[in-house]
Amino acid sequence: MFRIVSLVPSLTELLFALDRGPDLVGRTGFCVHPSPAVRAVPKLGGTKTVDEAAVIAAAPTHLVVNVDENEKPTIERLMEALPHTELVVTHPCAVRDNRALYAQFGELFDCKPQAEALIAAFDRALEPIEAQSYVPVPVIYLIWKDPWMTVSPRTYIADALACVGLQVRAPASDRRYPEIHWDQFVPAAQDRVLFSSEPYRFGPGHAAAFAKDHGLPPQHCLLVDGEMTSWYGPRAIAGLHYLAELRRRIERS
Repeated sequence: MFRIVSLVPSLTELLFALDRGPDLVGRTGFCVHPSPAVRAVPKLGGTKTVDEAAVIAAAPTHLVVNVDENEKPTIERLMEALPHTELVVTHPCAVRDNRALYAQFGELFDCKPQAEALIAAFDRALEPIEAQSYVPVPVIYLIWKDPWMTVSPRTYIADALACVGLQVRAPASDRRYPEIHWDQFVPAAQDRVLFSSEPYRFGPGHAAAFAKDHGLPPQHCLLVDGEMTSWYGPRAIAGLHYLAELRRRIERS
């Protein structure tokens, strides 16, 4: 019998897709898919503000975490308090890593047929994209404001965008999510500036003001669904269709 605590929204959704939703005994408040089924799973804090006492009280057999989304000291404290719990650490860095992720969870949680079905669906979604020959388009992908922040080419998001020829441009930095200072990193005329819906909830006003402030055509500043570009698990399958449509939007603009 499994008792799973997932501290990663996209992996909570993956566990439901693999028919392991009934085995979840804890999630974060950011785990909102699939609705309404996920609401039956107790909230145990946030991805970086975990209610450690509640996780320990849940007595999980497995704790699902992610390198980017969860704080290492928090996980270390939890594992010290839960010596018999299996830690499941994930860190997909590329869209194609989803195949291995599905297989890993299928093996670990005894749901191989469901995992194989997800892999097949992922391959069907990826096939027409891989058949395309995209002309590269430079993009600046914004995830935060005050300070402005973006993603480096070494991130999952950058790899997802690259599937449809959207090449992330970012300041030189060792950080995977560097800050941007616009006096040093100026948007070029050919850039498309993408405003993500998460973690900062950019809206139409942000994009319009940015275009005006930087002398860009308004159609070069686009809002994008951050879940579709950054979530792995089953949402990555829908994300591939979304990315293909995003590329078409950019071409029309």
